[in-house]
Amino acid sequence: MSAREELLTAAAELFTTRGYTATTTRALAERAGIRQASMYHYVGGKEDLLAELLEGTVTPSLTLARALLADASRPAEARLWELCRSDAELLCTGPYNLGALYLLPEVAAPRFAGFHQARAALKSVYGELLGATGACAGLAPADLALRTDLLFALIEGLILVRRSTPDFTAAAADAALRIAGVPESALRELR
Repeated sequence: MSAREELLTAAAELFTTRGYTATTTRALAERAGIRQASMYHYVGGKEDLLAELLEGTVTPSLTLARALLADASRPAEARLWELCRSDAELLCTGPYNLGALYLLPEVAAPRFAGFHQARAALKSVYGELLGATGACAGLAPADLALRTDLLFALIEGLILVRRSTPDFTAAAADAALRIAGVPESALRELR
């Protein structure tokens, strides 16, 4: 791995096991196997590492979400199920629970605007796919917004349980589509 990748790996481990505030730049550099002064050649500091880790939890899902939204060849329910399963898998796999970093008070700072914009764009695509499902097509905007909030919260809330088995992520996607109003019989076909 490059020094930057080593720093990101070290940050993922230390931020999720020790806490963001308790992790020093010295500890990050030591874990990455570089000198503390050299760290600043690769990143601007802890905030840069945190921002990159956070964006890494959203960007892949946003890329997939946009592709699924553009793919009108499949039913919206199937595309939404795939997005929910994939997003659940992203949040529940990997050695560290990076989704838990969403809860840090530091993430409210303006430095993390890129993360918040990407997350809002992802939620918007969830809403568009949800609105295109047969069960939600005629919902009033306020009702669709409420269901979008519930569905998005369900998927993001998986960071609190964090199981990485395929049956868990599929069950999460099933639960999300139940919120959408998709009948149980249709879920079997979507899988």
